[in-house]
Amino acid sequence: MREPRPPETRELPEAETIRLAQQGDTAAFECLYRTHCARVFALCARMLKNTAEAEDLTQEIFLHVFRKIQSFRGGSAFSTWLYRVSLNTVLMRLRRKTFAKTSLDEIGEAEENTGPSRRELGGPDLHLEGYIDRTTLQKAVDQLPPRFKAMFVLYDVQGYAHREIAKILGCSLGTSKSQLHRARRRLRELLWKDRQLGLAG
Repeated sequence: MREPRPPETRELPEAETIRLAQQGDTAAFECLYRTHCARVFALCARMLKNTAEAEDLTQEIFLHVFRKIQSFRGGSAFSTWLYRVSLNTVLMRLRRKTFAKTSLDEIGEAEENTGPSRRELGGPDLHLEGYIDRTTLQKAVDQLPPRFKAMFVLYDVQGYAHREIAKILGCSLGTSKSQLHRARRRLRELLWKDRQLGLAG
């Protein structure tokens, strides 16, 4: 492993920093870590709902990235590659907890076979605006299956565009949009159920 570079590594363009990190430069990798760790942690925290577990998983993700950074070829943005690794790691953790085995591609293909939707997918969801408090919404989001939760967090919480999400998840643009539509529909069902229970109480 190379000797750590001095602090001016932080001033280098990211492409050069990545190249140095791939050569074993620990200061360059630390720079990448500092640039991206907050967003990776935010994804882990949103998905896992446990700060300590999210911190542990963030470290696990960056250890994995450190070992595998040579495999990054620059075909997409580094952040896209990193968040794909992060999301796959989070989903594997959730799978071990819930044994969820939903395949994003299988669902997408099934929907494509049923023909196009009559409504625009992936736009603002007016049904989810204006009448729910944050606690109720978070409770419903926590009940979503892992893949739906990931889609909702990436699009509605972290603000990724569908094109970026498709690259992160390795799926088509149409699949990304249909998954968000399904996630929001499931979310509305959960919110409606919660509201009915509240009215009955």
